[in-house]
Amino acid sequence: MTDLRGGYRPRPERLALKRGAVDFSDDAGVAAIMKLVGDAELPPVGETAGDPFVGITTDGQPLTDLFTLTDEGAPTEQAVHNARGYLDQLTAEQQALGVLPVHATEWRLWSNAFLTFPEHGLLLQELPGPAREAALSVIEATVSPEGYELLREAMRLNAELGKFVGKYPDTLTEYCYRFTLFGEPSLQQPWGWQLAGHHIDLHAVFVGGQLVLTPTFLGVEFGGEAVFSDHRERAREFMESLSAAQRDRALLYGSMLSADLPPELSGIVDGRHRAAAGRDNRVLPYVGLAGDRLTPGQRELLLSLTDPYLENLPPEPRAHRRDQIERFLDDTHLGWIGTWEPHAPFYYRVHSPVVLIEYDNHAGIFLDNDEPEPYHVHTIVRTPNGGDYGKDLLRQHYAHQHPHT
Repeated sequence: MTDLRGGYRPRPERLALKRGAVDFSDDAGVAAIMKLVGDAELPPVGETAGDPFVGITTDGQPLTDLFTLTDEGAPTEQAVHNARGYLDQLTAEQQALGVLPVHATEWRLWSNAFLTFPEHGLLLQELPGPAREAALSVIEATVSPEGYELLREAMRLNAELGKFVGKYPDTLTEYCYRFTLFGEPSLQQPWGWQLAGHHIDLHAVFVGGQLVLTPTFLGVEFGGEAVFSDHRERAREFMESLSAAQRDRALLYGSMLSADLPPELSGIVDGRHRAAAGRDNRVLPYVGLAGDRLTPGQRELLLSLTDPYLENLPPEPRAHRRDQIERFLDDTHLGWIGTWEPHAPFYYRVHSPVVLIEYDNHAGIFLDNDEPEPYHVHTIVRTPNGGDYGKDLLRQHYAHQHPHT
């Protein structure tokens, strides 16, 4: 496990709150949040969750015929078995709270913003040990071993951060994450789960033998250089491969300093992210360098750059997802903010019709860095054009099952 040595310093005390969630009907609670984040804009999660879902698009109109119902070898059987075992561990009251309909709005009620986590599902740290382990087994059966270890490392680092800063004992813990099942675990009918909390927001949707794991938000506030080393180094290798003219196209801004960026790219909550919580329908035009301007070797490096973000998928779904991304490599764009020196903070975005990846080095929330540092990492993976939450596959599934309804 990464330890807390080096240049980490806790941020000076700004407020003391015990609970990790605030009642938004409580004026004092809302005031406490705003004191913590200053004048930052909180994610518009509640305001947008009920909007008709479109997905991330470049112009407001989703592209069609990108995703197809097929068997991709997802570990559905084992995940269903473990999910039913988890339900057996719950009381009737817990099942009523921890299982929601497959089309519930709560899918879209997630946020990394500290103290503002939506409160649906069951909090892992409030479950008895066997039930908590059963919940974790559902996650473990869904993702790859590498993906599961990364999730568990992020959870452990959340607890280590709490110990280091000596605050938020109810929230900066290993198990302060809400787990929700959506739908009835089934081999034929769609279902899924959500794990949500600080630095982890992961959504898993099974449609038969297919698995969608987006939106995904993963991060850590310290140790990011180690935890996300592949995400950094493959991106740096790609940038090093470019000619001066290609770099000029890729580079959006040459500095990560807040004074050198527009306000919308320097906030304390989203940083440079454009597709974070509450942005399910964001219109985001392509920017940066396009894949059709790359040499064959550079195209391989760009495709390789996406691999660490697919690592949480099991092998067969991962191979299908990589093939899907490769088919649209000509239309894949990379944009960069900052430098690409070995120990520098930076941001990059990989955006195509079928994938949106964002890597960002963030300023301190609990640690005393007012500007981005490489040890604080936020990453986001989306499936644009209606693919998030498996929405397009769900649409096709129900159209196929009930063509006249």
